[in-house]
Amino acid sequence: MELASGGVPKGRATRSAKLGQFAAGQAVREVGRRLSMVGRTDEAREVLAERSAMMKAQQIVAVLGSMKGSAMKLGQMGSVLDLGFVPEAHREQFRAQLAALQDRAPAMPFSTMRQVIEDDLGPLTHIFAEFGETAIAAASIGQVHRARLHDGRVVAVKVKYPGVERAVQADISNLEFLGRMARTALPSLADTGVLEEVAGNLRSELDYEREARTQHRVARRYRGHPFITVPDSVEQFCTHNVLVTDFVEGHPFSHIQTLPAAERDRLGELIYRFYITGLFADNEFCGDPHPGNVLLATDGKLAFVDFGLYKEMDPAHVEFERSVLRAAAEGRGEDLFAAWSGRGIIDPESTVTVDESLAYVWAAAGWHLLDEQVTITPELATGALLLAVDPRSSDFQGMHKQMLPPEHVFSRRADLFTFATLGQLRVTANWHQLAREWLYDEPPRTEIGRAIEQWRRGLDDRPAR
Repeated sequence: MELASGGVPKGRATRSAKLGQFAAGQAVREVGRRLSMVGRTDEAREVLAERSAMMKAQQIVAVLGSMKGSAMKLGQMGSVLDLGFVPEAHREQFRAQLAALQDRAPAMPFSTMRQVIEDDLGPLTHIFAEFGETAIAAASIGQVHRARLHDGRVVAVKVKYPGVERAVQADISNLEFLGRMARTALPSLADTGVLEEVAGNLRSELDYEREARTQHRVARRYRGHPFITVPDSVEQFCTHNVLVTDFVEGHPFSHIQTLPAAERDRLGELIYRFYITGLFADNEFCGDPHPGNVLLATDGKLAFVDFGLYKEMDPAHVEFERSVLRAAAEGRGEDLFAAWSGRGIIDPESTVTVDESLAYVWAAAGWHLLDEQVTITPELATGALLLAVDPRSSDFQGMHKQMLPPEHVFSRRADLFTFATLGQLRVTANWHQLAREWLYDEPPRTEIGRAIEQWRRGLDDRPAR
């Protein structure tokens, strides 16, 4: 087997074969009818979804975790969904094992990672007064160590896996092949522009210097925020392979899941505001929402980390998404259909109808549109994802054959996986009331929203320097 230094499979054929062997180990066992989701009315819809039985969770962690790169990110995505892979009696144990891919995937030896650091920064002792040899987290592109700088600051040091760039490049090379396979079922995945968008974002996650600049900018934006914190990057020590940021003392997502419902609901609103509201308020967003990137800091603030997949959107594209959601919320199916047709999302000659277009938006994004309390569960989030993108779903066959413009691929991904992350907390809110702030520019109606608005007014009132 062709391996990169440190054991990351790097060849295109090698990585394709490994994923193929993994897929071959799956067996279809049953079809369930237990995925519920928000529908066009106050009642939940029932949808059919094919259910598969997968390898033991330990094998998934070993296979996807050892591959690192894009393959491991697939495992991270899977860990926030409820796909009924195993019998119900063992499901929670399975989920706990699979969740290891969020931030506890198999780490590489410190000797290997030390070489990467010293190749970029010079002798370790010149930069760090202390350095923890045991990784505290292992992500898709690199693993994280705790360290202390000579000025006393405690920092998180993310170090890129040796060979991971070639591994990701192999995954990018496979995109065209995968696109051809998906062409008849899900044409958007075969579109050249979409594939280039996906490939570009995979490459951007490898650029730690870009990530350091982005994280510094976002950290400045949230400095002094009453509820949210973003650790700043230490840019003078950030290189192509090493990312150094302030360390967040706190608890992982698994701890947040154990908190009382009222506290989970409070934190759920903050997750929504960071990942969703930020897109429509600032025309930029973090495209990688998942539990491994959310921490509860010891000061009570919610901390967000990992800005490798961070997107800026043209305000015109953001406004287009807003107008489509407004049309759906107000039941203006004809306007929605006309907007999609004019943008080339829907082929006017296709069999897609106005009603199907409206129902599709409600199926995928109804949680923003339904003006009542909604408890998000893993089943609810999985149903939305499957109806939106799974070509096997019996619903919306016509919509699955339409074209999603490249500029909207990752905003829709961020929306669906924010929904899935909230599902892991089983949080309750009137999400539409939160959405009205960015849908209609209305004042906030929650205590948290009003406190944030007051903080922002304070920033606006500060004298210019």
